[in-house]
Amino acid sequence: MTAYHHGLGRRKASVARVYLAETKKAPKVIINDKDMSDFFPNNRDQLSLQEPLNLLGVSNQFDVKVTVRGGGTTGQSQAIRLGITRALLAYDEEKMGEEGAWRGLLKKAGLTTRDSRRVEPKKCGRPKARKKRQFSKR
Repeated sequence: MTAYHHGLGRRKASVARVYLAETKKAPKVIINDKDMSDFFPNNRDQLSLQEPLNLLGVSNQFDVKVTVRGGGTTGQSQAIRLGITRALLAYDEEKMGEEGAWRGLLKKAGLTTRDSRRVEPKKCGRPKARKKRQFSKR
């Protein structure tokens, strides 16, 4: 039985549940039962979610299985990135003890913090959230 390490990531309206498992074979990234390149055809999104693995140099050590819901492709890829980071921290904490070796590297790269920015809601009497009607002096 393979031990999984779980991480939860959120960004905008997206929620990603990430499961990491150590592997000796070629690593796979499966997102909602699809291969990563099929789920994210955009190369930018693929690189974004692999950033924590590439930073630590462990991209060929783990199989990654993800279920993600809500939002668009960019929000989903960034939610997966946060989930992978948290799963790696859980793995490192279990292997290395209380304060793992990877936390400092991931924190310095800004990958451990959730990006809480959201779309501002539209206001009444205005065309958009902040845009106002054009002022006419005469």
